[in-house]
Amino acid sequence: MAIAIISAFLGELKSTFLVSLMVLLSVGLSYVLDRRSSQAVEALGKRVKSKTLVLRNGVETEINISEVVPGDVVLLNAGSIIPADLRLIQAKDFFVSESALTGESMPVEKTAVTPATPPKSALELSNTCFFGTFVISGTARGLVINTGAKTIFGAISERLTEEPPQTSFDRGVKDFTFLMIRFMLVMVFTVIFIVGLTKGNWLEALLFGISIAVGLTPEMLPMIITVNLAKGALSMAKKKVIVKRLPAIQNLGAMDVLCTDKTGTLTQDRVVLEKHVDILGHTSQDVLVYAYLNSYFQTGLRNLTDRAILEHEELEVERNCRLVDELPFDFQRRRMSVVVDYEDAHVLICKGAVEEIYSCCTHYQIEDEVYPLIDMIRADLFEEVERLNRHGFRVLGIAYREFPKAKTVFSVEDESQLILLGYIAFFDPPKSMAQEALQLLKGAGVKVKVLTGDNALVTEKICREVGVEIDGMVSGPELAALSSEEFAAAVEKNNVFVKLTPLQKEEIVEALRNNGHVVGFLGDGINDAPALKKADVGISVDSAVDVAIESADIILLVKSLLVLEEGVIAGRRIFANIVKYIRMAASSNFGNMFSVLGASYLLPFLPMRPIQILTNNLLYDFSQTGIPSDRVDEEQVAKPRRWDISGIKKFMIFLGPVSSIFDYATFGLMWFIFNCRAYLDPSLAAGQKEMLAKLFQTGWFVESLLTQTLIVHIIRTKKFHLSRAGLPDS
Repeated sequence: MAIAIISAFLGELKSTFLVSLMVLLSVGLSYVLDRRSSQAVEALGKRVKSKTLVLRNGVETEINISEVVPGDVVLLNAGSIIPADLRLIQAKDFFVSESALTGESMPVEKTAVTPATPPKSALELSNTCFFGTFVISGTARGLVINTGAKTIFGAISERLTEEPPQTSFDRGVKDFTFLMIRFMLVMVFTVIFIVGLTKGNWLEALLFGISIAVGLTPEMLPMIITVNLAKGALSMAKKKVIVKRLPAIQNLGAMDVLCTDKTGTLTQDRVVLEKHVDILGHTSQDVLVYAYLNSYFQTGLRNLTDRAILEHEELEVERNCRLVDELPFDFQRRRMSVVVDYEDAHVLICKGAVEEIYSCCTHYQIEDEVYPLIDMIRADLFEEVERLNRHGFRVLGIAYREFPKAKTVFSVEDESQLILLGYIAFFDPPKSMAQEALQLLKGAGVKVKVLTGDNALVTEKICREVGVEIDGMVSGPELAALSSEEFAAAVEKNNVFVKLTPLQKEEIVEALRNNGHVVGFLGDGINDAPALKKADVGISVDSAVDVAIESADIILLVKSLLVLEEGVIAGRRIFANIVKYIRMAASSNFGNMFSVLGASYLLPFLPMRPIQILTNNLLYDFSQTGIPSDRVDEEQVAKPRRWDISGIKKFMIFLGPVSSIFDYATFGLMWFIFNCRAYLDPSLAAGQKEMLAKLFQTGWFVESLLTQTLIVHIIRTKKFHLSRAGLPDS
């Protein structure tokens, strides 16, 4: 625009119009396409306002979550969103999913009882619920303590108002821009000085210098970049990927480290019954049947584990049974029992935490034999539980006791002298396609690092299941004790991080970027939002919490690493085509100006008119508008691609003067063969001299345009004889 203003001031209206048009087209196109992406994402956010039930003046009232204030008593049941940070004053069979906030895949038990010892962090308080989590099962009442920005969720959101850091793409465009500006300033002032001294007309020298500046400017660069990115965005939209910010596509292709959460990305984010075994670890149908009867006949709200048991296998044993009595779950006993009329007895079936089940057992069963549970072998029997825990399973014990049919009323005291039957183990299973996707990402040169708030045992098992080789595992508390130098080394060396806080996820991403990596982050929870914003490319899903969607650059409509791998390859193709244009434009423009520099000194007239230089540049740029549809060689997408400004500079300085050989050959042809040297004959009239100058200028204009256009097919690939250019929209 500065060149356009100077041209207008000097009366060169054609130059002003041309440059202004290119800038307006580029900026306008970029705005329209960016806006279109934003509107697609905004459509995802049009959801019904969430409501909550509160107790005000003794009356139950349904209000918008935004209207909740400290002091309200909130009524909670299965499916309720926790509308604020609150302290429980009453709870029954109450389980809350905190995966969006902490990364823990299993629901957390909550109770109104104040913990005997203070926990290490507020998130571990058992009598507190936090905004952004939701109820899995049970009922509760809670007193609102904090709302809005004062909640833990709000504290995370506050960090998102900061200016986002420069990404790899931003830095690359900036560096290339300043490279071209430096060349332009040196070349333009040199040309003005030479033309002014040799021709004696400084105004003409200034106008010629301005045209040189335009010739050096790759004014189609914004348009080429935008069209490339927009084409990529449209292609990715067909694969269920919405691009919020177009430059994120290139960052995706340049990404060499992907940080991902575990829950819902590597796993299915649901609880399934994985094992039903006796105390020796052998699969036991009796354990499954008794667990099924316990979950089927209990009359309270069924939690995730109950539903997982009932969905595990089609059993019809309940047809031959009836419920006699029930001992509901409570947080003191940490177990629940049902009594069923089963075959020829009333059978009390108890299910609960292994330690609590053990305390009620006096015998254990192996196959059909029952043995006394003496203290000597109690520790040995617990080995199977420890083994399951080491493999990341959540384990519950199953025990039973038979009573005569005459007994129909039961109490907690009857949960004694039980026979330990075995264990049921639950797990958040890995996604079926996760292993294939991770292998593809590895083959594409992308290292995957797992960042989770879940514990080490569960995370280690999932990593084994999906084929992640654990180079090193470190926990959040261990990271917190490190110095900044040790922290940077730890995030580089290790690839699995557990028990992380939201702030630590952000710090890991920042440290990796400071180590020179282009970092992507995939997450969907509140705890992922700061890291999503800090990454070069933040990736989330349409089912994520709103704050994660807002922080992300790319939204997956399917939470799949396979879709992500396709996006990585698409990003590399797009960037390869952008670099093609830059290499072509920079080297060709520099070569032309190098030729202009020599010709301005050697010739008694201008080697090309300013309007010819502008037209040449415009036509050459238009010849490259097909680049976004060009094919890309496989080796160009085989590994992460990022800006290499020094490489572009070397390419420009080397190939530019090489292309000038054709120009100087043309100069010789026009000067000697077409007799333009007659210009120096003092006997020629001014009109004849002008005709000779125009003949020379036209000859070079045609040659320059032809050679520049043809050389596109050489510069676009390293294997000219094998690689064919793509057709438009191919």
